[in-house]
Formats: sequence, C-alpha cells, structure tokens
Amino acid sequence: MSKMDMSPGGDMPLMPNGTSNMQHYMMQMSFYWGKDATVLFHGWPGNSVGMYILAIIFVLLLAMAIEVLSNQPLIKPGTSPLVGALMQGFVQFFRISFVYMVMLAVMSFNGGIFIAAVIGHTSGFFIAKSRALALVNKEEDKGSSSVRNNV
Repeated sequence: MSKMDMSPGGDMPLMPNGTSNMQHYMMQMSFYWGKDATVLFHGWPGNSVGMYILAIIFVLLLAMAIEVLSNQPLIKPGTSPLVGALMQGFVQFFRISFVYMVMLAVMSFNGGIFIAAVIGHTSGFFIAKSRALALVNKEEDKGSSSVRNNV
C-alpha cells in the first residue's frame, strides 16, 4: 500500500473516494449539549430522550456508589485478616470498575453526563461523610453518657 492510500495519520487505509472507512465512527472531542450521545456502549442511549435520562441517572448513581464505597469502613474489629482483606479486595474491584465506567462515560463529552458525574460524586461524598460523622457523634454520645453515669 502506498503512502497515498493511507489516511493523513498514516494508520488507516483510505476508501477509493479518499475517505477512511472509520470516518463515520468519529467521536465528539469537545463538550456539547443534547440527547444524541454515545455513552459506554455503541448505540446507547441512542436518540431517545428517555434513554438519555436513564443514562444520566445511571452515571449519577455510579458516581455516588464510588464515593460511598471509597468512604465506608467495611471491616468490623475482630474480623480475620484474611476475610477482611478479601472483603476489601472485593469492594475495591467494584469501586475501580465503577470509576473506569464513569471515566469512559464522561469521555463522551456530553455536558449532561459530565454534570451527572460531578453531582453524583458530590452527593455520594456528602452521604458517606455525613454517615461517618453521625457514627462518630453516636460513639461520642455513648462515651460521654457512660462517663456521666460513673460520676
């Protein structure tokens, strides 16, 4: 194949009319607004507004799950080290899988998907930290009531 039969990047053969056979698969490379996006899978959500809203909700929930899984204590005191390590490894597997899925969804460059990911991460962080703070306050209340009872 000659240099003239290759695309400008030199990596893709050109069709007889001078275009690459992958030209119709080009992705958007700057942020845009609209329901016509490809998120994670070819053809999804398609041109349907309902499926686009479902994609936004899916990305939002994935981002929330990432933050909740990142900020939750999973091992109770007294748990076997092997069981604790297996549990943490299992959770880490899903957390990292979710992280990469959200990253790929944001790489669709759709503004709605990007905002859903940011809101999901923010709200998930809020939920996880507020739960952790509630647990700390609950433990402090138990400790302070036992001090009052002993006095």
